[in-house]
Amino acid sequence: MNRLVFDSDMPKICVPIVGQTEAEIIKVAKELRKSIADLIEWRADFFQGISDVGLVKGLLRKLREALGDKRLLFTLRTASEGGEISPSFEEYAEILRHAVNTECVDYVDVEMFWGYRTQDAPSAFYDNCAIKLPEDIAKEPCHISVRNLVQELKGKADVIGSYHDFAKTPHGEEITKRLLVMKNMGASITKIAVMPQSKKDVLQLMTATLHAKEAMPDTPVISMSMGALGAVSRVAGANFGSAVTFGCCGETSAPGQIPVEELYDIMEKLRID
Repeated sequence: MNRLVFDSDMPKICVPIVGQTEAEIIKVAKELRKSIADLIEWRADFFQGISDVGLVKGLLRKLREALGDKRLLFTLRTASEGGEISPSFEEYAEILRHAVNTECVDYVDVEMFWGYRTQDAPSAFYDNCAIKLPEDIAKEPCHISVRNLVQELKGKADVIGSYHDFAKTPHGEEITKRLLVMKNMGASITKIAVMPQSKKDVLQLMTATLHAKEAMPDTPVISMSMGALGAVSRVAGANFGSAVTFGCCGETSAPGQIPVEELYDIMEKLRID
């Protein structure tokens, strides 16, 4: 695996590819090969042939060649967290397994809280009657399938555990705790993206990121507040502990993404040596 060195004075820049066809995807990949991006994310949920494992594997090999030395992140975002498809967990896990088995992928995104999507497994983060530690939440029976998947994938690629809330920004304590739970579930890198409704929400996200980073200094943390209101988190996130920021080259994969060249220039000016 080609690993990036995170937690430097400049965050790594990740750019997503969101094309629907192989031709579109490879065209953008060739353009990004020459870019200043450190990490390229293939948002495979946009791909029209995502249900055909053979097409996905073949396209990953072509992507690996087109990107050269650029690191590749494979992401299959589900509709529950802002993506384009609604697979069962078994379907989701199988696609991720096939992706890493090609040995073309350096990082793989795993949505960590599948266990809370069922009616009989309410989220412990909303249980006001009991305060649970991150390590205890991570061991809850509803998480066993994701924990097992993470361990399986880690042999072939680094796992970026993720959680996305496109409706709101949870309380700061919940943001920090979710990041810590992801680590306790086995993720190599932890990521959270939330939607702000106020300036206070943006500040809350950045403060929670700082607290998470202080609690797990050896684990890279990625966080962002989405939309125009949260754009400051994309350019100044490193000052609060976020190791990666997401920019765009053409189409965006999330609200508030900034063109990659502009993003780099702003971060360079804000860098703290």
